[in-house]
Amino acid sequence: MFGGPQSILVLSQNTKRESGRKVQLENINAGKAIADVIRTCLGPQAMLKMLMDPMGGIVMTNDGNAILREITVQHPAAKSMIEIARTQDEEVGDGTTSVIVLAGEMLAAAEPFLQQQIHPTVIIRAYREALEDIIKHLQSDLSVALDIGNKEKMGEVVKSCVGTKFIGKWSDLAVKIALDAVHTVTLNENGRLEVDIKRYAKVEKIPGGSIEESCVLRGVMLNKDVTHPKMRRYIENPRIVLLDCALEYKKGESQTSVEIVGEQDFTRMLQIEEEFVNRVCSDIIAVKPDVVFTEKGVSDLAQHFLLKAGITAVRRLRKTDNLRIARACGATIVNRTEELTEKDVGTGAGLFEVKKIGDEYFTFVTQCIDPKACTIVLRGASKDILNETERNLQDALHVARNLVLEPRVVAGGGAIEMSVSQLLTRKQLKGPYTAVAGALEIIPRTLAQNCGANTIRTLTALRAKHASHSGDGVCAWGIDGESGEIVDMNVRGIWEPLAVKMQTYKTAVETAILLLRIDDIVSGSKKKSDKESVAPAAPANQGED
Repeated sequence: MFGGPQSILVLSQNTKRESGRKVQLENINAGKAIADVIRTCLGPQAMLKMLMDPMGGIVMTNDGNAILREITVQHPAAKSMIEIARTQDEEVGDGTTSVIVLAGEMLAAAEPFLQQQIHPTVIIRAYREALEDIIKHLQSDLSVALDIGNKEKMGEVVKSCVGTKFIGKWSDLAVKIALDAVHTVTLNENGRLEVDIKRYAKVEKIPGGSIEESCVLRGVMLNKDVTHPKMRRYIENPRIVLLDCALEYKKGESQTSVEIVGEQDFTRMLQIEEEFVNRVCSDIIAVKPDVVFTEKGVSDLAQHFLLKAGITAVRRLRKTDNLRIARACGATIVNRTEELTEKDVGTGAGLFEVKKIGDEYFTFVTQCIDPKACTIVLRGASKDILNETERNLQDALHVARNLVLEPRVVAGGGAIEMSVSQLLTRKQLKGPYTAVAGALEIIPRTLAQNCGANTIRTLTALRAKHASHSGDGVCAWGIDGESGEIVDMNVRGIWEPLAVKMQTYKTAVETAILLLRIDDIVSGSKKKSDKESVAPAAPANQGED
């Protein structure tokens, strides 16, 4: 039937190639499906998605990462697309929607080449080359250095990030909060800048009031009250002691057996407990603090001793809150009261007070001289609004942080994508390399689509603007996401951090490369109940004569 074993080998190779191509096309379709879900969430006129979680709660957001976190998908390629939004969010905190849309388009651009029987390795090589060229251009002639000291220019960049979000209506307030918070937590150690937003810029959401009442505290706010009602709730220039140990007698474990013969034995036990607590409190009182914060409990007896000495105690703090207070007022967290010394006491705070907001009591340690930690207080009408505001504010904080760490910006509104696309096209390489240039245009196209502009006419006009641009300076013509008109981003002041764009392109192209390299999907799970799937299938007529 066949011309010998060689033709059988050729046939099996062809079959393998066919099945590999089928898997690649499936992966591309899965990637495109995820990108289509997110596409309408790009730009200032972005639509919101309403997501229902399994518990019946709802989330309304246009944040790409928050949406994909709630979506359940079966296809492994779609899962890896969702993973890249999380990576983007953790790395730079913004651009989660752009990276998904771009990765989906990069995959779609590879589809015609696969159908033309071009080997995936050839496509991947072209994609790699294109990515290297993109990064080279971004770092040199397409980005502009930014002066961190120029608050106005910094504000413009953060504002262009916030403008596409729900919080856009209060963009001035959001920009002020983001810049204040990042400036507060920035630490310069041996010429190296460290900006830890996650740990030291805490967001506290308090339902009630209006968004305009939100602010950044020069210090820390906790959802705690003092342990004893008679303790002072308002102290100016407090001396603060931070502890990581319990102010109570440590009872024996459950296996401990104590033999009590007479009444005096029981009295002696109580006496030992009192002596221990008294000693611990004496160690604290010796350094004359006004306020004691501890991560563990405070017994009634300890409260009594501290109250007599005029000391206010707050118990069961989170570790993270304790670290923030330490940074804000200059105290050191102590693990054993015996080791307390004068230099462990924090004197950097100007005010300690406990206030009641709504139904809850909140402890404030504010007016700090040089706080390296802060609390952002968010007010809003409902929990949903507060959650969305927090998500948006996190993006703004990350953008401000990226600018401090890497002060270079690129033009927004799809201008940078069009510039890069033109530069790649001018290289006049055919095939998949040019496809990357075409795929980059998805960002300006989506911006035009989402605000209802005529997509073809707008993109053609934008392409012409960039093509006719002479080599001097950055061509900053892009699409105004509000109206769909072509505007100069220099005039509009719409800029994006270089770090966000670089991460977006790297992640999108590398994900496309990764999914194109897959030529088979093998399931490694077995059902426990199916005995047949574990044991080899027996012939149908076994046991019959």
